This record gives sequence, structure tokens and C-alpha cells, in this order.
Amino acid sequence: MKDTNKNYAFIDGQNLNLGIQHLGWKLDFERFRIYLKEKYDVLKAYYFIGFVPTNNDLYTSLQDAGYTLIYKPTLITKAGKVKGNCDAELVLQAMIDFHNYNNAVIVTGDGDFACLVKYLAKKDKLLTVISPNRNCSVLLRKAADGKVNYITNELRKKLELRK
Repeated sequence: MKDTNKNYAFIDGQNLNLGIQHLGWKLDFERFRIYLKEKYDVLKAYYFIGFVPTNNDLYTSLQDAGYTLIYKPTLITKAGKVKGNCDAELVLQAMIDFHNYNNAVIVTGDGDFACLVKYLAKKDKLLTVISPNRNCSVLLRKAADGKVNYITNELRKKLELRK
């Protein structure tokens, strides 16, 4: 493996959050950041998230835990749902920083990132894809070529938010 002290994580915040919720628990973001550092030697962890003004406490806690936040403006749909897809921002940031990191950790289960993952693998810069659950896209799994790790029940013991 290359000098691993310059690994970057690119986290699809919505996919991570919804994936963990689907499993029935809440992620301790501080512990997850420590996990990324200890397991994958992640120096910088970008967290891509839709911006909602009432979530300032969440944004502050993520920054305090060591994440670099990249915001996407959000819209409210006619049904009242908040919409803020950050896929393009994540791909763009991974390419902007391409020469600044040795390896990338992509945190998502979304097949929209298959092209990025395939490119990173081709350039020998993909360390792993971390999927928040087993519902990881087939396209993403193929692109990662065996480099997909899942947040399992064993990891839940380490990463679950405790009251």
C-alpha cells in the first residue's frame, strides 16, 4: 500500500444517514471519524450535506468531530420534503483534490458514484467503498471490484450513538 497518511474520505451524508437509519440505529459521527482515521488512515474527511438553516447544531458537531463540510443548497418539494442532492459536488471535490491524496475512501451505497469509483480504481487511488448497508448498488459493487466494505453489526458496536 502507498504512503497512507494522505488518504481522503468523501462521504455522501444523505446516503450514510438514511442507510444507518434503515438499520435501526444512529451513527456516532465522532466515533465514525475516529474509525476512518484508525482503519483507513484518513487525513481529511469531506462530508457532503444539504444545507438547512435549522440544522446549524448538526453542522457544528460534524465540524467539531473533524469533518470538512461541503454544502448543497436545498429546495422544498411540493410534498414538503427537503431535497439537496450532493452527488455532483462529491465527484467534483474528489477530482479537484485528486493529486492531494494517495487513496480515496468513498462512503455511499449509491450507484451514481460508480463512474467515480471505477476511475479511482483504474488510477490505483481507490482504497475502499464503505456502504452503510447491504443495499449497495450492483453498479457500485462492480466498479469497486471487491473493495466494498459494509457497516455491519460488528461495526455497530463501535459506531452506534450511545445515550
